[in-house]
Amino acid sequence: QVQLTESGGASVQAGGSLRLSCAASGLAYPKNCIGWFRRRPDEDREGVAMMFTGTYIKTYYADSIKGRFTISQDNAENAIHLQMNNLEPNDTAMYYCAARRSGYNCYGAAWSREDDYIYWGHGTQVTVSS
Repeated sequence: QVQLTESGGASVQAGGSLRLSCAASGLAYPKNCIGWFRRRPDEDREGVAMMFTGTYIKTYYADSIKGRFTISQDNAENAIHLQMNNLEPNDTAMYYCAARRSGYNCYGAAWSREDDYIYWGHGTQVTVSS
């Protein structure tokens, strides 16, 4: 059984930093497409950052957070992290960890297609005040 558990959400001021973590268990293969979506107030869920973990690492980022957020993995902890710097009020959202079926890659330009992700965490809230 796959479980994704997020942590690290908090309330911060604009310009601050946070590090989100997603503890992943039960994924069958070392190759996985796993990362982060978010749902801002009154908006649809959107892809933020994704990582393909296999014999090579490939990362994908939404344009709105490029240069500010970094996704990384910690193999020892079976976790992925999202380092978020220079946070803006518009980053306020519930952040979700998500993964595709084990062994599937992120498929390039389609990496943020929500329907392709079958494993989801319950989310962690990030609130950025101005």
